[in-house]
Amino acid sequence: MASDEYIKILDKDLAHIQITITCTNDELAATYEHATRPSDRIKAIEKLWALGYDVGIRLSPYIPPYVEIDKINAIKCDKILVEFLRVNHFIKKRFNIDYSDYTLSEGGYMHLPIEKKKQLLAKIKKPQISVCEDVDAHYHYWKEHFNYNPEDCCNLSL
Repeated sequence: MASDEYIKILDKDLAHIQITITCTNDELAATYEHATRPSDRIKAIEKLWALGYDVGIRLSPYIPPYVEIDKINAIKCDKILVEFLRVNHFIKKRFNIDYSDYTLSEGGYMHLPIEKKKQLLAKIKKPQISVCEDVDAHYHYWKEHFNYNPEDCCNLSL
């Protein structure tokens, strides 16, 4: 995405770029993602941000044991969008993590309670933080009290 080939055709006035990071460890990410290494995605985010593009980090899904928040906070980019992991039986088979905090059931998934989400978000140090949410009550909370742009959880610049 941040190669010279793409940069030549991206219009800064039209491009809104979010680059997903689900893990900050390249080796661990390679066990479940068939995608560009997280370290390369971080370099792309920083390059696009330095060039003045509307770019954001997308923790989607945010899997807390897989993400070193200090590494996320060190990324040179002002925007971050967080989408918390939703757990069903497929996810439980896929990721060997502790699911005991996922106690809220809605829409066929188990979710973290909002207080746990707030604790995790408090560790993120970015000027523009937004949450993409599908738990109805949580969605309204983030929109009314938290998201940088309450009208657009993706926080796109126009």
